[in-house]
Amino acid sequence: MTTANLPPQHLFAVTVGVNDVARQRAFYEAWGWKPSPGGSEQYAAFDMGGPLVAFFSRHSLGEEAAPGEAVPADGWNGTTLAVNVPERESVDSVWQAAVDAGARSIASPVDRPWGGRSGYIADPEGIRWEIAWVPTPGGAL
Repeated sequence: MTTANLPPQHLFAVTVGVNDVARQRAFYEAWGWKPSPGGSEQYAAFDMGGPLVAFFSRHSLGEEAAPGEAVPADGWNGTTLAVNVPERESVDSVWQAAVDAGARSIASPVDRPWGGRSGYIADPEGIRWEIAWVPTPGGAL
């Protein structure tokens, strides 16, 4: 296989199918995120310092990415997304800001056996986020 046939190892976007894009947009804006240009009633995206996290109508995403397949039911699908904060002390305040913006607490921040600190929230559609500090030589990934 030539390099021309290999996919680039560069993540552009994570797109999550949701029932209510407007509710997702409102939650993430209340959490302090700035939307990327080009949103609509069926699409909202947020720049994560490189890759985008995008929310797209679950029905429309299913038509594009899984034509003819059943649309997944609500609830946790076994996937978590994570944001890494630059300091251990920031985990609690970022986690709390998400809860204050309307997230559901899944697990309060704690020190983890692997040396970091993290907690989990679920956004209004149940999407799980880990708010983490990962100890690296630079303090953040």
